[in-house]
Order: sequence, then C-alpha cells, then structure tokens
Amino acid sequence: MSSTTIGILGAGRVGLNLARGLALAGHDVVVGRRDPAGPLPDQARDLGAQVRFTDQRAAAAAAGLVINATPGDTAVERLGAMADELAGKILVDVANATHHGPDGLPGDLVYQVGSLGERLQRALPATRVVKTLNTMLFVVMTAPESLTTPPTVYLSGDDQDAKDAVARLLGDLGWKSDRIEDIGDISTARATEAVMLLVTQVLRHKGLRPIAVSLSR
Repeated sequence: MSSTTIGILGAGRVGLNLARGLALAGHDVVVGRRDPAGPLPDQARDLGAQVRFTDQRAAAAAAGLVINATPGDTAVERLGAMADELAGKILVDVANATHHGPDGLPGDLVYQVGSLGERLQRALPATRVVKTLNTMLFVVMTAPESLTTPPTVYLSGDDQDAKDAVARLLGDLGWKSDRIEDIGDISTARATEAVMLLVTQVLRHKGLRPIAVSLSR
C-alpha cells in the first residue's frame, strides 16, 4: 500500500503496537488519545517523527484510513459521535466487545446477538467498516512471522474496495496474501469476534504468549 496518513484511535498496547508497525512500513501515523494533554506512556516515547499524537476526533479527521483500537465495549458510542469525521473513510475495526473477567482478561461477549463490527457499520453508514486482526494476541498483528505456524488474518466488510485496501495495509505489516482470508460481509464479524473467547481461554491457561487462530488446509 502506498504511504498514507493513518489514524489510530486508542493509545493502549494495541494502538501503539500498530503505530510502530505502520510507521516502520513508511506510513505517517496520527494517534488519537482520550487525554491528549496527559503524559505519554513509556512505550510511546520511541516511535519516531512519523507518529504524532492528538485527540481522537482530530485523529479521525486527519486520516483517510482510521483504525479503531479503543475498548470494544464503548466503541459504538465513542465512534458514533465522530460520524462526520469518519464519513467517506475506511474504518478498520480491530476491537472485541467483551466484559472484563476477574483476572483482567476478556470475558463474555458484550453483544450476544450480532457483532461490534455490524453495530459500528450501522452507526456509521457513510463509513466503510472492515473487521480484521481481532483473532490474535496484539503483538502478532505486526509480527505474523513470529509464530512457528503461519497465522491467518480474516477480513469482514460490505465494501470490496475497502477490504482490498485493508489487505494491502496488512501486507505492509508482514501478512502474506495467502494468509489473508476474506470471509464475506460485515455480518461474518460475528464469527471472528466469538473466536476471541477461545483465544482468551488459551491465554488464561498458557499465559500471555503470542497466538493466533489460524486455518489449516
């Protein structure tokens, strides 16, 4: 994918990991924080000049492609309030809407019917939502080659051009084309979001090791 400005909503571990990977791939990145005046996390201090920080609304307005790395349980309300800034753009949703378990890991799904991806698309009808990268520990998002078994990344979305653009972006992060699986329209996000329950159970029993849910053929 040609270099472009990418907005990332959320400055937690997921958002900053993606910011670093995309900057290394040559993209300019603007990260939107809920409290732009607050101190930067330690892991944000060495990201380089290609990554800048602002508030979330300004980040959404500044970029042609925006990544949702905010908590999934509040994402619909938060992003719905940015409908004007996100209109006409691609929104890459990497979040999972889950309740927190007692150990801090994701617990039950917030939405027992449908998916976060579908709800975002309904809340943002002028935005092209693509669900991806939500079936793995966050470090694998930018380092698929780190796993001994080649991982699979899934794409869900109603707009094929948007999915093709996101597939190219995934390529910039090291994902090979034969490991990118387009599974259909945005309703298929129900399947990948539910898979996060499996990921969580493995992490709970094996520890926070890099893992991803992959297809074997």
